[in-house]
Amino acid sequence: MKVAKPVTVAVVAFDGISPFHLSVPCRVFGEDRTVQGVPRYRLVVCAVQPGPLRTSAGFGIEVGQGFMALRRAQTIVVPSWHDDLAPVPPALLSALRAAHRRGARIVGLCLGAFVLAEAGLLDGRAATTHWALAAEFARRYPQVSLRPEVLYVEDGPVLTSAGTAAGIDCCLHLLRQQHGAEAANRAARRMVVAPHRQGGQAQYIQQPVAPSVRGDRLAPLLQWLGEYLHETHTLESLAERAVMSPRTFTRRFRQATGTTVGQWLQNQRIALAQRLLEGGDQSIEAVAVESGFGSAVSLRQHFSAAVGIAPSAYRRQFNAFG
Repeated sequence: MKVAKPVTVAVVAFDGISPFHLSVPCRVFGEDRTVQGVPRYRLVVCAVQPGPLRTSAGFGIEVGQGFMALRRAQTIVVPSWHDDLAPVPPALLSALRAAHRRGARIVGLCLGAFVLAEAGLLDGRAATTHWALAAEFARRYPQVSLRPEVLYVEDGPVLTSAGTAAGIDCCLHLLRQQHGAEAANRAARRMVVAPHRQGGQAQYIQQPVAPSVRGDRLAPLLQWLGEYLHETHTLESLAERAVMSPRTFTRRFRQATGTTVGQWLQNQRIALAQRLLEGGDQSIEAVAVESGFGSAVSLRQHFSAAVGIAPSAYRRQFNAFG
């Protein structure tokens, strides 16, 4: 019986890389799972030139291969990129374009999406990236259909993910595609992470009080609001509490938080509902009341619209390894 050759996954490293981001594809694709009946991947870490690289954590790593390794890889992962979005080396851009032309699957995790976009691989495609730099991505690459609210996006042979943990979800998605749900679930259990988060699910971003608010006249009010989200609030009642006219209060609130009163309240209530669902066993109705939505129906409607899944499904993900 002829044994199939292992799929080669090449991971791109660079000077100053985050060890965590580099470890994500290495952990998912580098572990030997042959005893579980899953064919082993051939994992290769490469850089512009072989040799020592610094990491963002203060220690070094040794990379044994250059970008010639990308010519043999069926899957190429760019696990992140420099936080300052430094220019991408032309050698990397050329290697990615060549790999794309021959049909390799190209993956950009977190800020790695900027590298794929710079190479032109995302033109006319849907993509995502870390929410903190989504606006900059949209400005630089208007030809890409950016979806900043989701965990990961697959558009043809190109995949992109949001930040940090979403990279794990994206890699597990690839493992699931190639070797089935059970293989991905076993890998997730070993890593103690949720076995499957849909790519269209929203990035879990809590929206605390903006730094500019601290020390501002509105800071005490926002602190108080955070403790009384379960109560009903109106623009008029909040303006009165802040000793401002509704018009002045609305203007000052947007200046301080970057959003409207209603949207800020809803974001805070969604974040509170997430925390309650993650850490407790209250009924959905009780969570709805405590987080200020009033009813389970209202919670399901607003939570699903904001997060992308129902509250009960969100809870199951966080209880999977409880």
